[in-house]
Amino acid sequence: MTSTHDPLIRAAGCVLWRPSRLDPGLEVCLVHRPKYDDWSHPKGKLKQGEDALAGALREVEEETGYTARPGTELTAVHYTVAGRPKEVRYWVAEAVSGRFIPNDEVDRLLWLAPPAAIARLTQPRDRDLIAALPLN
Repeated sequence: MTSTHDPLIRAAGCVLWRPSRLDPGLEVCLVHRPKYDDWSHPKGKLKQGEDALAGALREVEEETGYTARPGTELTAVHYTVAGRPKEVRYWVAEAVSGRFIPNDEVDRLLWLAPPAAIARLTQPRDRDLIAALPLN
């Protein structure tokens, strides 16, 4: 029997991208979370028993309004939150359709070229994910 109190916080998200509207490259989606006043990739905690990829796509849609086509899984990110270990699994995902509507969790969204996205991200651990994009 497994413990009902797993100390590991499980989360998932995507490095969401779309073809650039200005040049032949791509744009990366970043979200601003007013609760933390930070810029990050769309991500969130998994529901109990939820598959990580399904959770990543759900979080992308909830936070950005976009449906996404998943691609390669990236290296998981590990850090500590309030003394508990957290693991966030990320996938590269192409924005397929949708539009952003500000909400309580995410009040702003930006589409930026990879170098600008790297500069805007609050956490260095999030910057490394863009550098790992196989699309560059």
